[in-house]
Order: sequence, then structure tokens, then C-alpha cells
Amino acid sequence: MKRSTIKSNISIIMSLALIWSICSCHTATDEDTRAPYVVPDSLMNTLKVDTVKVGAITDAIKFNGLVNFNTDKVVNVFPLVSGNVQDITVAPGDFVKAGQVLGLVKSAEVATYNAALVNAETNVQLTARQLDQQKSLYNSGLASQVDITNAQVTYQQAVAAKIAAEKILSINGNNKNGEFAIKSPIDGFIVQMNISNGMAIRTDNNGGLFTISDLKNVWIEANVYEANIGKVRQGDTVQVTTIAYPDKVFAGKVDKLMNVLDPTSKTMKMRVVMPNPGYLLKPQMFATVTLSDHESKQAISVSAKALVFDNSQYYVVVVTGKKDVQIRPVQVISNNGTTAYIQSGLKPGERVIASNAILIYGSLNN
Repeated sequence: MKRSTIKSNISIIMSLALIWSICSCHTATDEDTRAPYVVPDSLMNTLKVDTVKVGAITDAIKFNGLVNFNTDKVVNVFPLVSGNVQDITVAPGDFVKAGQVLGLVKSAEVATYNAALVNAETNVQLTARQLDQQKSLYNSGLASQVDITNAQVTYQQAVAAKIAAEKILSINGNNKNGEFAIKSPIDGFIVQMNISNGMAIRTDNNGGLFTISDLKNVWIEANVYEANIGKVRQGDTVQVTTIAYPDKVFAGKVDKLMNVLDPTSKTMKMRVVMPNPGYLLKPQMFATVTLSDHESKQAISVSAKALVFDNSQYYVVVVTGKKDVQIRPVQVISNNGTTAYIQSGLKPGERVIASNAILIYGSLNN
């Protein structure tokens, strides 16, 4: 009885072990069969999808440059009189209007010009009275025609001297208190300033007091290495980026090529004229100038943002629907930062994810 009970228990244990083994195998099979990755609707609506095209290969050549003010639109304000500076009302970077007073100069010269005008006015009055007297004497027979002529010449000379004194005073500010007002000749920004309150200035000073530029357009001066000189032409359209505005691209044109090489850097200077809306570009900013070099070769192309680089290989995420996305390895010919040219792995007309591609790539890999 005991022996049969033991055999029965062994039989039950073996049956349970077999059933558990079968269940375990079935469960493992279910886990191996994974559902395909589905792009969530909330994410799909935000993704950009690019269609694979065929076009001419455009390479991007980059040059290092520096923003500078347009010297054709710059005015240097020099001292017209000697004297002591006071009441400077502006600072570098300030915007000024044409005719705005930037400072005053207490000047003995201006005081002398005013005194010369007063003397000239007095002389006009005196010579006019003398002319009237000579005319009266002539009518009385006590003066000759020569006397009247001499008096008229003296009067006209006095009038001419008065006009000259008025013009000189007007050129120097027309101020009768011995002060000369330094005024801005144009609308623009104070880009350089070599003056301060209390400073003594002289007319033989070769340095400008203020440098004013309107900054409505600026120059980008870039260095072109010998290998790229043949690829740059006057009038070429370029794109400019700066550290200050990494996501903003400015458009400009090559205005001039300096056809000499710098003996130290062995580079040729290239000048780009840029419109400057909102005065975003500041003199002395670093800039990167990108020139598109068009080749005669054709290739498959996609947005550069569609590329994912992983384990020394480029990939794209090909999509035909939110339930049908797949990773595809590709061979890249070149990438100019905007467009990637593909040698193999894609066909014209296929669609690839061109934004947040790394996010979808990571989800598919997981």
C-alpha cells in the first residue's frame, strides 16, 4: 500500500513538471513575438517628413570671418576748434540723430570769431555813415566824385568782411558765448570715441573725436585659403552664421575679393556686404561664411537632419506610416549641413523622418 502510494505521487510530480515545462516554453515564445513599434499620434503630428529626391551635389565651403562696420557709411568727427571739452552726452554704442549735440568745447577761437564779427558790423556802420557824409559834401560842392567812389569802396569792403566773419562764425557753430557745439553729421551709432570731459583738444590733432556709423549694413571680412580661391567669385550668394545667433542665418553677397595674399596667413581677404535688420550684427563679432559650390554630379539627397550617426555608420528612419517605420543604413557622399547626398540605401520617392530622427531611432533600437 505504501509502495503504490509512493509510485502514484512520483507519477503526479512528473506530470506537473511536464506541464510546467510546456507552459514555460509557450510563454517564452509569446515574449519573443514583439509587437511592431508604433509612432504615437502626438509625436507623429510634430515630425517633419522629407521625401528623397535627386539633385545636383552642392558642397558647402566655410570661411572664418569678422563683422566690421561699413567704412563707406562711416563719418569721423574731427575738432574744428581748439579748447576744453565739457558736457559730453553720449557713450560708445549710443544711437544719435543728425544734428544732435554730442558735447561742447569752450574755445578762445570761437570767442575771437565772435569779436571779429562785432568789429565787422561796427565797421559797416562806420563806413556807411562816411559814405553818406561824402554824398552830402558832394551835393554841397565840398567833395569830389573820387571821394564818393573811395567811400563806396571802403563800405563794400566792410560789408564783405562782415559776411566773411558771419560765415566763419556759422561754420564754427554760430555761438556767441565762446562755445563750439560738436554735432553728429548723420544718424548712426557711436562706434568709436576718443574724447572725454575736461580734455583739451587742438585742430592739428589727426585723431577723430567720434566715429559714427549707421550700421544699416555691415561688412564681413573673411579669409580664403589658396585651395578655395578658384571657387569664390564676386557676386556669389553666401550664408553667414554667428555665435550670438546660432539658429539664425543671414544672407549676403561677395562684394569684393582682395586679389593679394596676406604674407603671414597666406590667405586672400573676401568682403561680404550684409544688410543688418534690427542691428543684430555688431562690429568685431566672429562669423562663419558659407559658400555653396555647385558640382555637375547628380545624387540622391535628403535633409541633413534625417541622418543618425551610430557605431561608425549613418542611418535614416524610413517611414511609410505610423505603424511602418524602419531603420535603414545609408552610405553618405557629402553633407553640406543642409542637405545630405546619399550613395546607397535609399530610393527616390521614399520618405524619411527629418526631425527628432534620433528619438525614433532610439525607440526602434529598444
